[in-house]
Amino acid sequence: MSKQPKVLAAALVVLTICLMAFIIPVSPKAEAAATSESKKLIYDQAHLLSEQEQVDLSALAMKYGTDRETDIIILTSANTENRDVQLMTEDFYDNQAPGYDKPHGNAVILTMDMNNRQVYLAGFGKAETELDSGRLDKIRNAISPDLTQGDYAQAFKRYITLSHKYMGFKPGVNPDNILFTLWFQLGAAVVIGGIVVSVMVFRSGGRITVTRATYEDLSTSGVLEHADQYIRTTVTKSRIPKNNGRSSGGGGGGGTSGGGHSHSGSRGSF
Repeated sequence: MSKQPKVLAAALVVLTICLMAFIIPVSPKAEAAATSESKKLIYDQAHLLSEQEQVDLSALAMKYGTDRETDIIILTSANTENRDVQLMTEDFYDNQAPGYDKPHGNAVILTMDMNNRQVYLAGFGKAETELDSGRLDKIRNAISPDLTQGDYAQAFKRYITLSHKYMGFKPGVNPDNILFTLWFQLGAAVVIGGIVVSVMVFRSGGRITVTRATYEDLSTSGVLEHADQYIRTTVTKSRIPKNNGRSSGGGGGGGTSGGGHSHSGSRGSF
């Protein structure tokens, strides 16, 4: 018996597999993840980090950024030209064109101005919504103590992890709400379970069927008399403090870059 039909069949199977490998497209997320291996996310122009710290932070930003499909970028500058930190951030986005899967795409940028001791956070693309100005304020407030103490690597690590965490919540939701904490959810589960068990134990002992109404004669019971007596009126006054026009020293609210890219934002000193 000739083996030619079997050989032809095997060849057709191999040819089909090869064609499917070329026809089936690679998913955008997988393609972007492969491309992101060569991305630069840490721009330490002020030389605040060691080489190992840069490597560790870059790997962390790559990992969490891929999960949220957003470039998580750190930019430090000695700012010898004394430029505004927000303008520096906007120009960086316009000129460098970062983005997870396209130029000028999803990105969150932390910019350090070491000359004026200021920090600015900005969210572009979908990060403008998922990391709105309010959430960026929370991140900035969380990392400010480490920045003040000069623990920049720890501050940047917290910035990366919080950016990833907050982008996991729907826009408009407070990510620091106590209802979302694990310890509160476990405590609530224990309390609810205790209540359910207590009710079951209580009901297992039977119900009391005799009440006050069993022996009360409503025809001979009632209120005999009542009286209202006015005693006094008390008026208190409190002084309303005037607004002295001072700022709380933080915030920002975002804006639009010279290239026309809108973003959320938060700025403050450290």
